[in-house]
This record gives sequence, structure tokens and C-alpha cells, in this order.
Amino acid sequence: MLHDAENLTEHCLHSETLVSGNMLMIKRDLVRLPNGHTSQREYVMHPGAVVVVPLLANGHVVLEKQYRYALHQAFVELPAGKIDKNEEVLRTGQRELQEETGYTATEWVKLGLQHPCIGYSDEVIHIYLARGLCAGTHQRDEDELLRVFDLSLPACIDMIQSGGITDSKTIVALYMAEKYLAQHG
Repeated sequence: MLHDAENLTEHCLHSETLVSGNMLMIKRDLVRLPNGHTSQREYVMHPGAVVVVPLLANGHVVLEKQYRYALHQAFVELPAGKIDKNEEVLRTGQRELQEETGYTATEWVKLGLQHPCIGYSDEVIHIYLARGLCAGTHQRDEDELLRVFDLSLPACIDMIQSGGITDSKTIVALYMAEKYLAQHG
């Protein structure tokens, strides 16, 4: 067990950018470890994201099925997207929900956040529950192809347990929503 006084901080001695893309940057740092030795750390810098659990009046969750190129398959996910420069986190969630699904919401509850890839990325995903949904017209990007559908929350949990939902942000957000709704209704 760690003691509060135990210092595990690694200090950057030198940093270099290996790749700089439209959304991601890959860096390699030389760091001094707490024991005085040095090591290298390669990591991905990400602008952060928001995932939304949109809950319809009937208790169903709005989901998406979307092809993800890196893994060459379609995944069941919640609406989500990256935070634009200087954009407030809640605004990202509102924008992504409307752009991807057409829905807007009157009630937003921050459920928490997650760090999905702590070993190699600084990404933070903020998690919101959206209620009071009103259907509208989506405004997806031309290269954003997905199918929107809804399922009951228990069916979503069953899909997680059976391997039908494997996306980590979706799993965490659905479990957090289930816990919140059990406590607060």
C-alpha cells in the first residue's frame, strides 16, 4: 500500500514530438524516475472527449452502431466525440448528441470521467446522462456514417455481459448511468 508521502512522480528531462496529426500527437519523453534512474515514455496526446448516455422517456438508451477503421469492425457505442479547442465540456456533449443522433436534451447530469488509456495516452472522457430528449435532425459530417437505435438499459447491460458492447467508454458510461438511476431515479 502506498503512503501519501511516497513520491512516484516522474520528471521530464527532454520531450520530442514523433507525430503530429489533425487530432492526435505522439510524443517521446526522457524522464527521471523517483529512484534517480532515467527511462523513456511514449504517449499519445488527445484533446479529450465527451460520451453521452441519452435516456428516452420510456427508459431506453439511444445508441449508435459505427464502423471503426482501426479495428476493422462495427461497434455499438453511445454518442461521443472530441472536445473542440476552447469548447466547454458540456457543450461538446450537447453538440455531439445533436450532430450524431438529432436529439437535444433539457436535463444534463455529469456522471464523472474516465481515463481510458492511462498507460499510453493523456485522454480524458467526460461522462454525461442526458434526459428530456427531443428528436430532431442529425447533422453528421460527410464521413460520419452510423445507425442510431435504442435499447432498454437492462438490454444494454446484457450486451456488455455477452460481449455485444465492448467499447470501454460505452461500458463505463452505461454502468455509471445504471448506478446513478438506481440511486436517484
